[in-house]
Amino acid sequence: MTDRPELVDVMVVVGACGPERHSYAQTVALRAGRQMLDAHRVAADPDATLRAVEAAALQAGDPGLVLEMPLHAAMMDVIGEFADPTGDTQLSEIICVVDAVHLLDDLHGEDYVVTAQQNRWDGRTGIERSTFMARAQLIVAQIEYASRVVLVNWGSVSRERLQVLAALIGHLAPTAAIVLHEGPELTSATVEGPYAQEQTRPGWVALLNGDFLPSLDHPAVSALRYEQPRAFHPARLKRLLDERVEKGVFGRLVRSNGFCRLSTRPHVTAHWEQVGEFISLMPLSFDHQISDPDEVLAFGQDLVFIGLDLDHEAFLRALDDAVLSDHELAAGPSLWSTFTDPFPGWTLSHDQ
Repeated sequence: MTDRPELVDVMVVVGACGPERHSYAQTVALRAGRQMLDAHRVAADPDATLRAVEAAALQAGDPGLVLEMPLHAAMMDVIGEFADPTGDTQLSEIICVVDAVHLLDDLHGEDYVVTAQQNRWDGRTGIERSTFMARAQLIVAQIEYASRVVLVNWGSVSRERLQVLAALIGHLAPTAAIVLHEGPELTSATVEGPYAQEQTRPGWVALLNGDFLPSLDHPAVSALRYEQPRAFHPARLKRLLDERVEKGVFGRLVRSNGFCRLSTRPHVTAHWEQVGEFISLMPLSFDHQISDPDEVLAFGQDLVFIGLDLDHEAFLRALDDAVLSDHELAAGPSLWSTFTDPFPGWTLSHDQ
């Protein structure tokens, strides 16, 4: 039996703004005395990171690597690869570079990014098919899973706006250090050691787990949790989202996530995910997959909302108005099946 070789330490740099991300990654690599692999090489060659890790592993006393990741890189894939306990690397830090001028607009953008590593050819139609992901969704995940968030171009925004942005980041990523580029730290992260594949860093996860302690506060920034055992009436929920939430009636909703149920789709728990203008409800599990019957009875809506100037009381009342009424609940699935359901259909296999 041979000893396992020393792990290669990896620092990952991410961010939506390519020039700022690249410049900061170069700075990190220079200061740490590490080799750097830039985002263009990572995107162009799927084996580039593997070869870089192998080369670093062969050099005794190598300080590790700095990997600049392209925007389309999914954070859980990055963590899964470099925090794999059976692999040759340890992931010590994820640094997210955020442009203070454009952050709020980026989180409310409606554009999509091609996740190029998942391109596939449809032989039947002869058309190249690509997988797309909302750019805002990629950006918020970078922030939520970061160990350090670096704000660049912060001198171009007012002090008040900077405080709001920092508090928002603190709510999205409560364990991350928040740093002004070439300026002071606004918060200091708790040293958690290398990343593990299972992560609870995002603020919405922390709030669901009951241990949400945002690193910064501001009166304009808040988070709330909505728990409700009753299923949503899909038409009323869609109307609420389109006519009131999207129009900012309850404030500016930046991020929401969690688990929900639609009355027209009984026995299915859905994953609710929203960033800015983008929202999706996707099937997550079936009741028959849950071993404890009490969990099924108790599980309805469990959602976290993070935003600016949110009117908690009015928003919670509106959510309650969108779930089943006493009459609808008593009538049961025979009535629920007649409800209008405007949400996209799910392709389900009950044998999952």
